[in-house]
Amino acid sequence: MSNMLLVPTESVLLGLQLPPDAPSLADSVAAAVRDGVARGLLVPGTTYSVYQLADELGVSRSPAREALLRLGEAGLVTIVRNRGFHVVRPTAHDVEEIFEVRLALEPAAARRLCERGEDAAVAAVAAVGAAYHDLAVAAGCGDEPAFWRADRAVHDRILRGAGNARAAVIVERLRAATVLLGAPTTATGRSLLEICAEHEPVVRAVLSRNGAAAEAAMRTHLTRTGALLGEAAG
Repeated sequence: MSNMLLVPTESVLLGLQLPPDAPSLADSVAAAVRDGVARGLLVPGTTYSVYQLADELGVSRSPAREALLRLGEAGLVTIVRNRGFHVVRPTAHDVEEIFEVRLALEPAAARRLCERGEDAAVAAVAAVGAAYHDLAVAAGCGDEPAFWRADRAVHDRILRGAGNARAAVIVERLRAATVLLGAPTTATGRSLLEICAEHEPVVRAVLSRNGAAAEAAMRTHLTRTGALLGEAAG
């Protein structure tokens, strides 16, 4: 590992930031890279070095290397020995695998959230509704950054509300990979309002605590999104 990622390149990273609440420095660096990919700050075809990444984030090279190795195992970056790393644009097969995993996790989570009866689940259902409200407001005014934050929040709150924080982390990482296909509105040919409308039956079913309907609506939404992103990757 000592020979990996050591040679500086001419590329410059701009705007990467460490999240405030990650459990370790390596987790923070990995989250910053995923966010940089999502925001278009890290792009396919450009080689970056561990020096750049560490300096940009104000950390030592050790947690930066550890984070990149984790991201490499997840398929989000490729490590170029003695040169650095670059982010990887997913293939159609990658998209298919990503949505197979999401379909295994998220429809069942939507049903499970509806069927939980404890107070925490009631609060989680309300949180899903609040995230959807933010989604609809952002769609109405064309605020893409706010829209995608709210989109992630809807899915994240359903997964966490169902009692599966690990699944929420997995899905967030998978979403970071598909962002490399371009803005979801461009990649799938849908407007913000159309994507918002696809979430509406999911959220309506969750708010009414109809588990079967929530599961079916989430499956429909993810299947459509996966098919469109698969076409974009092909």
